[in-house]
Amino acid sequence: MSIHVVDVASGQVAEGMVVRVRRLGGEWLCQGRIGGNGLLDGLPACAASFGPGLYEVELDVAAFYRQQGQVLPTQPFLDVLVYRFGLDDPRQHYHLPFKLTAWGVSCFRGGA
Repeated sequence: MSIHVVDVASGQVAEGMVVRVRRLGGEWLCQGRIGGNGLLDGLPACAASFGPGLYEVELDVAAFYRQQGQVLPTQPFLDVLVYRFGLDDPRQHYHLPFKLTAWGVSCFRGGA
C-alpha cells in the first residue's frame, strides 16, 4: 500500500501534510507526514497490518494550506478530508494518489 499526495494548485507534492490511516472502527495503523517524494513516510513499515477490510485515510488539508500561507475561510471547504476505501486482496499493491487543492480532491486506486 502507498499514499501519494500532490497539491495540483502549485504542481508540487504536499510535503509536510499530516496523514493518518486506520482500519474502520479501529485504532490508527499509521500516522505521519507526506515526505519530499510525495509519499506518506512510515507507511511501508506498517503494511503488514493491512488485511482485507475497510479503511479510512485522513488528510489534514486545511492545516496544510494554512501552513503554506494560504488564507482560508474560518470554516474551510476541506478541513480534515476522510477517504474510506476497501482492501479485498492485501497481496496486491493498493496505491492511493490524492490530487488536491484547498477546494477539491481526486483519488483512485492506482497501480504503482
